[in-house]
Amino acid sequence: MCEDTTENALPDSEGSDSTEKLSGPVRAPLLKKKDEKSQRRDGQEDVARNASTDSKTRADSEDQLSSGVTKSDNRNTSVEGVGERGDTGTVYLVGSGPGDPELLTRRAWRLLREADVVLHDSLTGDEIVDDLPESVEVVDVGKRPPQRTTQDEINELMLGKSRKEETVVRLKGGDPNVFGRGGEEAEYLASEDVPFEIIPGVSSVLAAPSVSGIPLTHRDRSSSLTVITGHQTPDKDESAIDWDALADSINAGGTLVILMGVNRLPKNVQALRKHGVPRRTPTAMVQKATWGDEKTVTGTLSDIVEKSQAAEIESPAVTIVGDVVNVRGEVEEWLRG
Repeated sequence: MCEDTTENALPDSEGSDSTEKLSGPVRAPLLKKKDEKSQRRDGQEDVARNASTDSKTRADSEDQLSSGVTKSDNRNTSVEGVGERGDTGTVYLVGSGPGDPELLTRRAWRLLREADVVLHDSLTGDEIVDDLPESVEVVDVGKRPPQRTTQDEINELMLGKSRKEETVVRLKGGDPNVFGRGGEEAEYLASEDVPFEIIPGVSSVLAAPSVSGIPLTHRDRSSSLTVITGHQTPDKDESAIDWDALADSINAGGTLVILMGVNRLPKNVQALRKHGVPRRTPTAMVQKATWGDEKTVTGTLSDIVEKSQAAEIESPAVTIVGDVVNVRGEVEEWLRG
């Protein structure tokens, strides 16, 4: 789990789009000879139909241009030949999900197996890259010490590989665009005229609470959700996070999810308390959701720091704050996984 991480090697039959073969003989229709008059009539009808089709095509194109909406028709095609411009290969920004390989999407798995090179983060799960064909070059570009790869180096790798007409999968934990720098990398690729596509993944924002029996929304408990990064120091003067607004949301029954906030948990809790969130507000932490060493700790704002330390919660972990946390206690006995 992370932000974010995911999937078991799906069988080849599941990893590619296929069409079932029809069984039994195929019978050709009986052909009747047409007289000259009917042939002329058919020809005139064909011309009319073609004109109508051309007119509809032009109208659809004009509608797309005027509305700013572009229809994509390459979602089910394979890597080969998709999105390439000139001599440049395509880069796919792929989300690997929260950790469990079986939560990788089928499209993501197919692209991984067909890629020339996979550039993966630290939290994507070894089971995914270990099951790739030997023909796929696998490069660890994780940002964790001691072999920390900078974002500039990752950008250069994507650009260099694509310029060699290679198909590149940039594999990220969770979803590429949820604190995964997917937006930054998309902007970079666009600035270098490199065609790319974004393949969504299951974010730990959704996965961690779900597998722990904690719904993010609930008709009787919460109708709003806020997600923030826990990396930022809450007490710095120019914080990008509006703690007053967060406190108001939680007090109104909203749910708060904090990603990457293990080390700064005490300061985040302190900030919420300082801005008016009651000490008894239900709080949970989920470590490595869907991984083998998944762990969940529940408490309140007043004791979650001590409980998480006693349970030795480590990164990556997700923090959930709000009344929805209490649902876990009601369903835990019957919750499997």
